[in-house]
Amino acid sequence: MQDQPDFQIQVLTSADIGAMRGMLAMFGDAFEDRDTYTKAQPDDAYLRDLLSSRDFIAIAARSGASVVGGLAAYVLPKFEQARKEVYIYDLAVASPCRRQGVATAMIERLQAIAVARGAYVIYVQADHGDDPAIALYTKLGVREDVLHFDIPPGQGGG
Repeated sequence: MQDQPDFQIQVLTSADIGAMRGMLAMFGDAFEDRDTYTKAQPDDAYLRDLLSSRDFIAIAARSGASVVGGLAAYVLPKFEQARKEVYIYDLAVASPCRRQGVATAMIERLQAIAVARGAYVIYVQADHGDDPAIALYTKLGVREDVLHFDIPPGQGGG
């Protein structure tokens, strides 16, 4: 653990297309799935629109010009009450920068954004066996054990 963190947290805006692409590459490396995150990236106009949306949040941890951590989240308006939830879709830290508070710092920034956007909860899922993620999320929140199902679109009877 370093006395002074060697990273800065940045909430990405529509002007930060390069940083978003750096975040995508970092996700690909961290998740060992570079093709998914880099092979068919959207064009600049798509990313600009996404980063301009109030329903999407991208937070990068940067060390100099390099993106060393990333968090992508979605703001979900609820229907049963006038409130919102924030779902952390992806969160990763580059291997050499782990265990330095990067993920915690990104989540703390997200917590402030969530309050400003009227969210009452932030939620995230972790895979069984991903012990570092489970430990991080347990430190920051309350654990719920649920089942997750992927349902392919377009195969229904209606």
